[in-house]
Amino acid sequence: MAEVNTGGGGEQKKGKPKRLHLRVDFTPMVDMNMLLITFFMFCTTLSKPQMMDLVMPTKDDNLTKEQKTKTDEKSTITLLLADNDVVYYYFGFPQYDDYTSLIKTDYSPDGLRKMLAERNGRVVKKIADLRMQKLKKTITDEDFTEQSSELKNAKDGLVVIIKPTDGATYKNLVDVLDEMQICSIGKYAIVEVEDGDFTLIENLQLQRNLAPKPNKK
Repeated sequence: MAEVNTGGGGEQKKGKPKRLHLRVDFTPMVDMNMLLITFFMFCTTLSKPQMMDLVMPTKDDNLTKEQKTKTDEKSTITLLLADNDVVYYYFGFPQYDDYTSLIKTDYSPDGLRKMLAERNGRVVKKIADLRMQKLKKTITDEDFTEQSSELKNAKDGLVVIIKPTDGATYKNLVDVLDEMQICSIGKYAIVEVEDGDFTLIENLQLQRNLAPKPNKK
């Protein structure tokens, strides 16, 4: 609080201005600062960084390129992130001599997410059941985390190989990584695009451009 002291009680000479003494009490400001510091410390504690697991090819120089990215053909999907928010994918090992093995889709829920959820349907269903059990308190959070991790990283589980091209944006990559979490895919890796992958995309685009267009009535 501020106090104004008008001076002593003695008589003032006529025409002489009174001298004012101002004193400001900063005690309330100290209390306010302590409240603000406590508030920001509490909020900082609640704001935990969001992290996402990311798998990159091994740097072991003694391994060949094929050994570094070796996966099971039956449970492997390769995603090619192209420009204009387009995603191409193929199942199993690449067939660079057959452009029809490449399929075009997008990042919409009815595109990439639908395909991944269908291919990983068994794991998605089991994790959804575990989530219901956790909500009903029949299993603990620790049990849910442990069992979900076992399902996602099972030996015969789905493996997704992500290959961003130069035309893909950072948002495209983030969207794909989000789909890995949404579709309960625990095994995925980001690798470089092969020359054969570019050939597949070019041949598919070329054939679509050469395809006859329907006549307009």
